[in-house]
Amino acid sequence: MIELRPMTREDLTAVMRLEEELFAPDTWTRAMYLEELGMPDTRSYTVAVEGDEVLGYAGLIAYPDEAHVATIGVTGTRQGQGIGGRLLDALLAEADTRSPVVLLEVRATDEATQGLYARRGFVPIGVRPNYYPNSGEDAVVMKRG
Repeated sequence: MIELRPMTREDLTAVMRLEEELFAPDTWTRAMYLEELGMPDTRSYTVAVEGDEVLGYAGLIAYPDEAHVATIGVTGTRQGQGIGGRLLDALLAEADTRSPVVLLEVRATDEATQGLYARRGFVPIGVRPNYYPNSGEDAVVMKRG
């Protein structure tokens, strides 16, 4: 059974493997995640696990005026099974306790993930050219309506 729980430092080895699988060359570093996990007042990170295996993870940055979906990813072998939706729903539930506005950036070429966000009420509001520094890919900015 897949469970969602708060991300811990002990999860970072698995999270970094998923980062490389899913987001290379624009991966976050272990140091970035350590910094994020050290700011629980404004950050919330969740992992989806089955037994001891981390299948996915997601992060939220939340301030009183707006929240940002910082990251969300599910291992390729388990995509399309609703795990990403569960992670996103957990982030949105947390965002609702902290902020009235939720924003995110998603790769312009990632139509599947844009569809996930659209099904949760997000609409595109703009484009950030060359947002992803190593690949140079554009990001679509979306806002929950």
